[in-house]
Amino acid sequence: MKSQVAMVDQADEGLIRRLRAAVYARDGASVVGLLRDAVIAEVPQLAGDGLVIGLGQRVPGADRLARSCITLLRERASEGDDDLAAELEDALGDGPQPLLRPISVDLDELADALEGDPMLSGGRLDLRTGDIRPGAIYASAVFVDEVDGEDDEEGRWLDVEPLGSGEAYRDMERFTATIEDANLVELLEVALDGGGAFGRFKSVLARHAPDELKRWYRYNGDRSRGRARAWLGSRGYRRSPVPRDAEREGAPPRS
Repeated sequence: MKSQVAMVDQADEGLIRRLRAAVYARDGASVVGLLRDAVIAEVPQLAGDGLVIGLGQRVPGADRLARSCITLLRERASEGDDDLAAELEDALGDGPQPLLRPISVDLDELADALEGDPMLSGGRLDLRTGDIRPGAIYASAVFVDEVDGEDDEEGRWLDVEPLGSGEAYRDMERFTATIEDANLVELLEVALDGGGAFGRFKSVLARHAPDELKRWYRYNGDRSRGRARAWLGSRGYRRSPVPRDAEREGAPPRS
């Protein structure tokens, strides 16, 4: 992956923030206008979600970018990459439709529930709305009556069990392997040894390579988004490009 670093670093932080906002707004035209190869290489999971929207809205240029994203996802082959590549191929009309039920869930929220703070992660996914009820709420007496009432609706909830920190730790190892500065690599390898590795890892980057710290957040965020997608697929669901409010009202996707 080191050969991609120079290209990836061209991706502007502000541009990626605008891309994220466009994906959340389901604004396919803005997604296509913002994307270029360096951005797709940096955040292919986020870019791919935006391109599913762009293809659904028939935005010019979305098909070329989608094929580029599919190639990168297939080559990278991280968890959830094949799932997203299949969704893009379906949107292009190049492959079979995924046999998964669509649900308008926020994959970043789901990733937090799966891999976030052990004291706060976990919870339940509302299959009707796509909302995630954090596990901490179920430990609070304030919500007992509300939750008990909702739990009476059979088939509405999907339990979200925390996955632990193993994959996030391996993300740190893989990220370290993309860095060319030998001195920084040595510092990071020391930081990864023993308990408290996550805090030490980020502290080393913040002190010695703040730009790499920003890249780390994007790197880890994109992979955790992919793992959330794979988790959802293993339960028979996929992220829907339809806005939550439209899905609740039974409205069709925008075209």
